[in-house]
Amino acid sequence: MGTTDEDGKEKEPLNLLTSTQIVIHDALKKLGYNQDMYHFLEEPLLSVSVRIPVRMDDGSTKTFTGFRAQHNNAVGPTMGGVRYHPQVNEDEIKALAMWMSMKCGIADLPFGGGKGGIICNPRALSFGELERLSRGYVRAISQIVGPTKDIPAPDMYTNSQIMGWMLDEYSRLSQTDSPGFITGKPLVLGGSEGRERAGAKGVTICIEEAAKKRGIPIHGARVIIQGFGNAGSFIAKFLYESGAKIIGISDVYGALYDQDGLNIPYLLDRRDSFGTVTSLFEGAITNEELLTKDCDILVPAAISNQITAENARNIQASIVVEAANGPTTLEATNILTERDILLVPDVLAGAGGVTVSYFEWVQNNQGYYWSEEEIAQRLQEKLVKAFHDIYELAHSRKVDMRLAAYMVGVRRLAEAALFRGWV
Repeated sequence: MGTTDEDGKEKEPLNLLTSTQIVIHDALKKLGYNQDMYHFLEEPLLSVSVRIPVRMDDGSTKTFTGFRAQHNNAVGPTMGGVRYHPQVNEDEIKALAMWMSMKCGIADLPFGGGKGGIICNPRALSFGELERLSRGYVRAISQIVGPTKDIPAPDMYTNSQIMGWMLDEYSRLSQTDSPGFITGKPLVLGGSEGRERAGAKGVTICIEEAAKKRGIPIHGARVIIQGFGNAGSFIAKFLYESGAKIIGISDVYGALYDQDGLNIPYLLDRRDSFGTVTSLFEGAITNEELLTKDCDILVPAAISNQITAENARNIQASIVVEAANGPTTLEATNILTERDILLVPDVLAGAGGVTVSYFEWVQNNQGYYWSEEEIAQRLQEKLVKAFHDIYELAHSRKVDMRLAAYMVGVRRLAEAALFRGWV
């Protein structure tokens, strides 16, 4: 899998869509499915590109490009976030929709995967421009989304306010009150307790279960977290409160490292709205240096392709838990597995967000809302079961945790497609 040169050094990492297709192909092959099933699942059933004209504050009109992909609805409606980022592209959105299908299968949810995005720099847009862009996106995709079709949610650089605007626009277009159209909404509009922290909570649950498997007590465990944004900061907070020693954190400007442990509450108080804090301190090291520092648990929670064939043999952690999307290349996955480093893949560790989105959708449909304690308990039950199912499958089939996760995730889609007579 993947590509290396004659010296074993990694070439340019495969793009997200190709690497995702490789693992899905291997998972289906391990499950005994033929090429027909792979060709059915290798790309989304629906992928659209839309153009969104937006009146800017200076009176000019700027046209943005947006995407929405629906991987497969054999199990049920598709569900997945909408991201705002300058580097969004259609292949990335397709791959992430496929990942959402895997997450839904892993967490045993009645959904397929969806994903959306808009090419933009949200930091450069005013509040009013963001609102007009968000409403324009909903107008552009309104015919293919809905509570029983495709349910959007927050993702990179989108939040509950943006979900609120999208909900209002969809309700105006459909002329119905449709809280189940979208998740990650403000509580007053039908949002769920615990949704904002669900992604980080899911990662934390997986860290705790992985630590048990390796006999590492969380209290006193030495943890490095690459990335201090929404996910990374909450993971740091949860683990710090559990007694773990957070010895390293990083942001886009560099990394802070201290073997004696960092003062996480102090750092959380000092970080700005974009999660940056390292520029305030002298002696910062690079993100690359931080990844190879000695620790018990390493949590890449920043961007993709951070652990590669170039540095995987220098990783000194016993456990790597992926909180970011695709932080470990396929070649690096093989190297970590050979070195007996327990790698908990992103499609498992990152299933907390979609699980609580499902809870929100259920609550919207029944008109009855659960407490934060109930949400936390249900999330714990879902992800602990998912972790152990995948861990046991990896051991029984002698495959790495990533391939085992994809085997669990894709099985439901394949079975549903067979029963429907699609393949």
